[in-house]
Amino acid sequence: MTPAVLADLVRSSAVQVLSARGLDHAVLPETVTIERPRNPEHGDYATNLALQVAKKAGMAPREFAQALADEVAKDDGVESAEVAGPGFLNFRLAAEAQGEQVRQVLAAGESYGTGDALAGQKINLEFVSANPTGPIHLGGTRWAAVGDALGRILGAQGAEVTREYYFNDAGAQIDRFVRSLIAAAKGESAPEDGYAGGYISDIAAEVLRQQPSALSLPEQERHETFRKIGIELMFSEIKKSLHDFGTDFDVYFQEDSLHKSGAVRKAVETLKESGRLYAADGAWWLRSTEFGDDKDRVVIKSDGAPAYIAGDIAYLQDKIARGFDLCFYMLGADHHGYIARLKAAAAALGHDPAVVEVLIGQMVNLVSDGKPVRMSKRAGTVITMEDLVEAVGVDAARYELTRYSVDSTLDIDLDLLRKHSNDNPVYYVQYAHARLASLQRNAAELGLKLEGDADLSLLTHPREGDLIRTIGEFGKTLSKAAELREPHRVARYLESLASAYHKFYDVARVLPQGDEEATPLTFARLALCAAARQVLANGLSLLGVSAPERM
Repeated sequence: MTPAVLADLVRSSAVQVLSARGLDHAVLPETVTIERPRNPEHGDYATNLALQVAKKAGMAPREFAQALADEVAKDDGVESAEVAGPGFLNFRLAAEAQGEQVRQVLAAGESYGTGDALAGQKINLEFVSANPTGPIHLGGTRWAAVGDALGRILGAQGAEVTREYYFNDAGAQIDRFVRSLIAAAKGESAPEDGYAGGYISDIAAEVLRQQPSALSLPEQERHETFRKIGIELMFSEIKKSLHDFGTDFDVYFQEDSLHKSGAVRKAVETLKESGRLYAADGAWWLRSTEFGDDKDRVVIKSDGAPAYIAGDIAYLQDKIARGFDLCFYMLGADHHGYIARLKAAAAALGHDPAVVEVLIGQMVNLVSDGKPVRMSKRAGTVITMEDLVEAVGVDAARYELTRYSVDSTLDIDLDLLRKHSNDNPVYYVQYAHARLASLQRNAAELGLKLEGDADLSLLTHPREGDLIRTIGEFGKTLSKAAELREPHRVARYLESLASAYHKFYDVARVLPQGDEEATPLTFARLALCAAARQVLANGLSLLGVSAPERM
């Protein structure tokens, strides 16, 4: 009896109650909400369905709740159903029915918790997309962790997810990068609007190693040589950093290809023909205010050069042409204006604006000894992905970055993440898994194996029930995390599961000691522990964090 099964039972019972009285059951929601009461003494699960629909159906809430309780209680999996307050319903499950949750986890294994709500949906998930002008900073690192976790979670709900990196290899920032490399190669200071840091000197030196005569080339050829080699070196380093961080992409899309292929020109012509562009002040403007933007946007500037949004429009058109039903853009805190802009672009191209979904991530700060950490060893003033990983490791970095909603500013306490204590959230969760792995090793040394069906009806201790019900919430948590685009829900769930396990372990002895013999309860508890370990491993995997066997 999982929460989902109980929800279906409550709904079907409600249909019975209303139909028997000649009342319309169309007032019932498609899915009944089942929650765990804050006070465990009130029962295992609860619903406020009677308060939601009774009056609409023509019954008093308590009358409907009592009739519903009587109907639900007929099921063998429900020990009791009681009405509380103005019409709340509290349920207690039969021990065998509750234990069935454990059996389901063990049968499903790595697929436990997955669903098919997004089956058939093709999703383009574009994230990080840092300019190839320097190492990935903390904001990009946050998206590397959150974006990858979101991709895993959406995939776990059946979606076909393509992770895409938009490689900005065109525009003014690239020119500044190249001029900075040339200055470094000459031994000069960086241009006033250029890039500084040890990495610039390193790349400039490598360009000269590959092309010793680069500085003596004619200006245009010299610029192109430093541009081509410099960008390849920088982007190669970015890819390696991301791979080492556990984040890989299916597609690396080059912005420059949109211009060279004529995709930008074609998109502009399409908008001109449809009347979505108009000429004014020597430029071409998108009628974006007609689609909810706060102002019309220049697409082709008065000098004939395409504005940045021209590439955005062509890029979106390309994604839709590739068959994506939904296109995610994960952008930084200063990009709120892009939400209306990109949706307007979709509408102007004749598509549903809902094909575009923009997530905005807030700033990330590092704190050590109670003070902000501001200087990078290699990049100068920008704290990089490598700085964070070097300080706390990949697992702690990824977990901490996905543990909070992206719309909140995040202060990462480096000292806390280095601690091997329960105060450190990632350690707390990973330790629970390691503790379970150790328990299974000890059981194997005693010759205890889970063979056949354990008698799960023996799991009647309150801590056992709490652990089982927490395990049962995993599927709902994943579904909600995918629906709301909030991977942090998975991290918070894992902490609650680890807590439920640690509390269970403190009061319920699992393995026999000394000359004691294993009992049916021993095997029931071993099954429960195996299920808890599986769910912890599944959840950590979705966050791209390891599930250690030993700590």
